[in-house]
Amino acid sequence: MVRMGRRAVLFGGLGVLAVAGIAARDEIERAWWLLPGVSKPRKEGELDHAGASWTSASPANWRMADRPDDYRVDRIVVHVTQGSFESSVDAFKNPWHKASAHYIVRQDGHVEQMVRELDIAFHAGNRSMNERSVGIEHEGFVDRPKDFTDEMYAASARLAADVCRRYGIPVDRRHILGHSEVPGADHTDPGSNWDWDRYIRMVGEALAATAA
Repeated sequence: MVRMGRRAVLFGGLGVLAVAGIAARDEIERAWWLLPGVSKPRKEGELDHAGASWTSASPANWRMADRPDDYRVDRIVVHVTQGSFESSVDAFKNPWHKASAHYIVRQDGHVEQMVRELDIAFHAGNRSMNERSVGIEHEGFVDRPKDFTDEMYAASARLAADVCRRYGIPVDRRHILGHSEVPGADHTDPGSNWDWDRYIRMVGEALAATAA
């Protein structure tokens, strides 16, 4: 049996208190950003990803927040639109649609941002996942492999790498998941034709290139 000296016990206790203090301060800071009327300054059309263009989703399809100060962002959810790029943009602009995503990636690699990352898009069908994630839609249909073009994979990988870099999200399948993998989800996208091995590899390569 190993006995700990008083000094070790003292400094061990101080370490625990310090960690608890940091955690408590973190929660207090998050509580501040959750107060009514407290919000970060924002401008219409301001982009989070430099390679994107902006179209605003209807305010009925997302919720204002101050992420990551009020809600931690630690997931990316991959979607497929089950329709054209144009019809998806129109749907997110429609207040009766009641859903949106932060981004839509077109088959030619164009990226459209429709909800700011600091806000909560209604994309995952799960409140907790919506609050902690960035949603990326991809133009196409799950049963048409040809819809997932090289340009789409490359643009989406650069976007996902940018999101991972800014929020410290690990590039793996636990943190980058499909809509069908969200707890309680009733969707099947991105489906079996989405090449996860290729995508995760490309995201990692894009992140490494940015760091270099």
